[in-house]
Order: sequence, then C-alpha cells, then structure tokens
Amino acid sequence: MEAVPARARVYVACVVLCALCCLLPLPTLPTPWWAVLLLAVLYAGCERFAARWRFTGTFYPVLLAGAFLLPPPAAALVALPGALLSAVEQRPRWLRRVWRAAQLVVGVWVAARVHWALDGRDTVVDCDFPYALAPAGAAVLAFCLAVTVLDGGIQVFAEHVPLRRAWRGLFVRSLAPVVVHGLAGLMMAVLWRSPYGPVAALLVLLPMCVSWWVFAQYHRERTAHQATIRALVQAVDIKDGYTRGHSERVGQASMMIARELGMPDERVEVLRFAGILHDVGKLGVPTRLLTKDGPLTPEERRVIELHPEYGHEMVRGISFLGEARAAVLHHHERLDGSGYPYGLVGGQIPESARVVAVADAFDAMTSTRCYRRARPVPVALEELTRCAGTQFDPRMVEALVRALGRWGCPRSGEAEGGGGWRPAVTADEARPPRPRPSVPSQPGTRP
Repeated sequence: MEAVPARARVYVACVVLCALCCLLPLPTLPTPWWAVLLLAVLYAGCERFAARWRFTGTFYPVLLAGAFLLPPPAAALVALPGALLSAVEQRPRWLRRVWRAAQLVVGVWVAARVHWALDGRDTVVDCDFPYALAPAGAAVLAFCLAVTVLDGGIQVFAEHVPLRRAWRGLFVRSLAPVVVHGLAGLMMAVLWRSPYGPVAALLVLLPMCVSWWVFAQYHRERTAHQATIRALVQAVDIKDGYTRGHSERVGQASMMIARELGMPDERVEVLRFAGILHDVGKLGVPTRLLTKDGPLTPEERRVIELHPEYGHEMVRGISFLGEARAAVLHHHERLDGSGYPYGLVGGQIPESARVVAVADAFDAMTSTRCYRRARPVPVALEELTRCAGTQFDPRMVEALVRALGRWGCPRSGEAEGGGGWRPAVTADEARPPRPRPSVPSQPGTRP
C-alpha cells in the first residue's frame, strides 16, 4: 500500500465512515467511561509491547473483552487510541493507522452487537461461565468474519488481488488465533465481573503475553530462516539468469502437489523449501555450462550432474530444512534407476524428491531457456504423464494435474525471470491430451 491507488483510498474512506457510524450513538448511551479508558490504555500498551518485540499481529483479548463487557459503541472505542498510535513501518503510515483503526472499530462493534443480541452480557454479569461460551463464540466468529471481509477488500483495491482469490482461505487461516484470543477475552470479562474485579482480569494477560513473546521469537527465527533461503536462491538466480524465478515456481508447484496429496501444513512448508533450494548446487557449476547455447558434451554433462551433491553439501547443516535436504540430493533420481547421483529405484527415492522432480520438470518444460523455447502446458503435462511410472511417480503427476486445474500454474516463457502465477487453467487445459506414439525422450535437455 506504499503507492495507494485512488480506489483504495475511497475504500478506506468508506470503512472510516462505517466506523464513525458505529461510534455515533456513544454520547447518548450510559457508558462506564473508567472501564473504556482502562481497556483502551491496556490495549495501547499491548500494541507497544508487540512493537517492542517486533511481532506482527494484534492483541485481540483486550478488544474482545471490551466487546463482552461494554455496549457496542463503547467497545468499539477501545480499539481507537491503540490503533492510531501503533507502530507502522511501511508508508503511508497515517493511512495505514487510520485503516487499521477503522477496521478494528467495525470488527469490535459487530462482535459486541452479536454478543448483546444473544444476551451474552447477562451471562457475563452473572459469571455464568459455561453458558457464556455460546454467545461469546458467536461474537468471536462475527469479529473474525468482519475483519477478514475488510482485509479481503483492501487486497482487492490496494494490492490488485483478483476477486476470486482475495478471500480464499482468509477466514479459515484467521479463525484459530482469533478463537484463542476470544477465550482469553471471555476469561477477562468473567473475572472482571466477578468479586475479584478488574485486577484479577488483568492477570489473564500474563500467560498470554508470555506465549505471545515465545511466538514472536519463533516468528523472528522463521524470518531468519527465510532470509537464509532467499539469499541462496538469489545467488543461483544471479549466476544463471535464464532460470531466474524457476526456483520459486518449483517451490510453489511442490507445495501445490503436497497439498493435493493431503500432507500436513508443516510438511507442505518443508517441501516448498525443497523446491526453492533444489538447484542451489548449481552455484558450484561453471556459469558457461549453465548458459551454454546448444547440447552438452558427455564431460560437461557429468560436471552439471554433480550439482545435487554440491547442493546437499551446502544445506546439510541447516537443521530446519528436514527432508528438504534429501530432495535437494535426489530430485534427479528416476523410478527406473536411470537417474543420478546414485541411481536409486522406486521406493528408494525419498517422497520429497519425487514431488520436487515432477515440479522441476514441469517448470523446466514450460519456461524458455537459452537452449529451447517453452512448451505449452498441455504438451508438458502429456510428457509428464507419458514418463510416469518410469521417470516420475504417477501419484505426483496426477496430483500436479489436479492442482493445476484447481489453482492455476506457473507462467511459462519466463526468460527474463520474474516468476508469478497466471490465472487458474480450465479443467480441459490442465488435463493432458491423449498420449500419441512418439520416440522416447527426456523432459528437457539439461540436468
């Protein structure tokens, strides 16, 4: 949102107007101003705590506790000072602060309205904790829905994300952390109304702050991991300009195959790393061989075929990569044993390597290289299907075909680099044509 389009500014202005409408009834309502002030100061302090530890997120328990305790306009007001004073790194800072404040005001107001409509306030006042779960749960869902709907809108207007992709998975990804924060907010609200008072409610925040700090440390470590991988990939891209963007696309395709096979999220992420780093060993191969215009001699081919071992040596000490290291070493093995570097057969080849092999071959065929033009997607899929069972694992090929039909595929013809994704292909385009008799060939002409 650095250079904010006019339509995005209009969208933000509309959300700001909605937020103001949420706050308008405030002067006419009996409001416990001391509670509003205390919660607002507490929320602002939590935001400063987040900025201090460089954690990207919002401390929702205080906001949701306000939604459970206060009338909707008063609850919405709690978010305003902390959001307007929050630390923002990217420009334009003022617009980002205003946007975030308006979004939270609307989200908290919606949550409070749902909670009050379901008589949740009475269950909190009576400290009737089991019965308080239903209205609080509905309020948390409403809050998450309102925030994600507004988030998707800003992606459409400010970041030019297509409508069909802007909200895809956004609610589901946001729900788990918001539910956890909602439970903490409900505990705060119940303790606040209990004989122990607000002081006891504040104690709920201590374990939340500790867990938040631990997660911030994890997030910082993860960022360092990604920076390490990015540096390695950029070095490969600089060395071989014709394959610029190839590693990132292979990582995305590997992730799509893994998801289609139903692998858990942790393993999907590892396979993305595997795809991104599969060619890192080319840093040890002379540039003249990588960019040679024409066929390789047997000696030159043997030199290039050393790149999986070079890559494995480079990443073997990076513990967080897990099975991605095996994929870097074995992604040129073939099911029939004719691959390299060790000539493994069938099930001897690690599953991660079989995933990356299919993703690598697909992107290699659909990208322009110095020695050949890109092939159309259906032709590349036909070649993968023809070689399934001898060179490639049929399960991985089928998973890629299904994933392409559902999500789209890497852009072909990336001679200048850049990567990226084009819109999803149709089911007919993703399905390979009926195989036709042909002379056996290898997908691509380079290792």
